[in-house]
Amino acid sequence: MAYGFNPPGIWGPNGRAFSQGVIAGEGVTLYITGQVAWDAESTVIGPGDCAAQMHKAIENTQVILEAAGGTLDDIVSMTIYFLNRDDLPAIQQVRSQYFETPSAPASILIQVPGLVIPELLVEVVPIALIPHKRFKRPEG
Repeated sequence: MAYGFNPPGIWGPNGRAFSQGVIAGEGVTLYITGQVAWDAESTVIGPGDCAAQMHKAIENTQVILEAAGGTLDDIVSMTIYFLNRDDLPAIQQVRSQYFETPSAPASILIQVPGLVIPELLVEVVPIALIPHKRFKRPEG
């Protein structure tokens, strides 16, 4: 499992779920394609609702991790692309429902003018480190 930390003397998470630094242990690195609020049929979940879309993107991430023997706790870094600055509180609130400091991943939020289709409001791109003892080669 990764170890997140927030050293004194610099700005901190202030209640947001991320770590300034993450030290990854031994394991298998899993690079995950950007996840959006699509269901299995590529239908957008939560049109116009950034919180619902963030939940779905993280749930999709969870499915990918579980297929390889991982959990959300194995995420060491996450880039989040979003459209609307007004959605930041919702993004941070949803993220804090899945991750806790100090084990939360290192994180970056990047505002973009658009995603792959106009209905999408947020996309998450996680990197995980799954311990060897739990890793399993996924099928598919």
